[in-house]
Amino acid sequence: MSWAQDVPADSGQAGKPKAGAINPSKVILEHVGDGHEFHFWTFNNKPAAIPLPVILYSPQRGWTSFMFARLEHGEVTYAKYRVLTDEYIEKNKLDEKIYLPGKIVGVDDAGNLDPSVKVYDLSLGRNAVQMLISVILLIWIMTSVAGKYRKGQGVTSAPRGFQNVIEPVVIFIRDEVGKPNLGDRYERYMPFLLTVFFFILINNLIGLIPGTANVTGNIAFTAMLGILAFLVIMFSTGKHYWGHIVNPPVPLGVKPIMIPVEILGIFTKPFALIIRLFANMISGHIIILSFIILIFIFGAMNTALGWGTSPFFILLAVFIYLIEILVAFIQAYIFANLTAVFIGQSFAGGHEEGHGHEHGEEAVVI
Repeated sequence: MSWAQDVPADSGQAGKPKAGAINPSKVILEHVGDGHEFHFWTFNNKPAAIPLPVILYSPQRGWTSFMFARLEHGEVTYAKYRVLTDEYIEKNKLDEKIYLPGKIVGVDDAGNLDPSVKVYDLSLGRNAVQMLISVILLIWIMTSVAGKYRKGQGVTSAPRGFQNVIEPVVIFIRDEVGKPNLGDRYERYMPFLLTVFFFILINNLIGLIPGTANVTGNIAFTAMLGILAFLVIMFSTGKHYWGHIVNPPVPLGVKPIMIPVEILGIFTKPFALIIRLFANMISGHIIILSFIILIFIFGAMNTALGWGTSPFFILLAVFIYLIEILVAFIQAYIFANLTAVFIGQSFAGGHEEGHGHEHGEEAVVI
């Protein structure tokens, strides 16, 4: 697939994208969206990709499974199925609201779309596969480090190897996230906070590798993390918390206004966690892709202009990429920290009572 193609000025098509010309929105959505493969690059129409298993169920045809490479990116059909491409949708004038690029549909013997065949795609996309890889990495890292501590390494002697990386992070989360926000109850919530922090961090860092999935830039992923945080917050509440919600300490005339606001605040906290992580992680990827695409857009306008501006846009893309590495750590920390803040607020008095004696007036100021 060509990313850029010149459109002659006298062709009468000025301002219209020619067939094969770059479509920025399509390219960006393909990279930040889900898919049936890990695609790295395409050279001479030969893609370098790791295909994933496709698992389909059709009430008319039953179960079918095969590797995504069988469909050759929509070029061929296999087992009377094909994956939709922009060209196929445009050629057959399909409803773009129903038939989306990347969707697998049933076809007849001639390769034409068969609307009578319902297809349920139960495949593990690259987001799900990468998330499973992150889970395996998290379990492997933590169990290996914990095993060394059980043997006394890092307890009776100095920590070695990867312990030197993990231990400072654990101590940082404990001292800067757990204790300040949760007071004497911090130990109860440290396993959850550490799991959330490292799970988000691992997914953020893997997502920066070209060709991988941007899992934390998927709203479904961040929504599940937000729901888990919401459940932990709710199970940490007490009578004092709900008393504050249904009977806020404000003048009687203001209570009818404040009660709905307090109830709404229960749900806005996890919503803020969901949107903050999603927006920050997907925006960085979109900015990097936008700078790269600008090279091809300028190249389509003028070859010399494309080559001349390419070093500038590449430097900008590399600069944003380096910032994204920092953002990967910051966003994991912010999610864990805000979760701890919201859990601490759910104590509704317990935190201040147990923590205020330790910090005196500083707790009152906070």
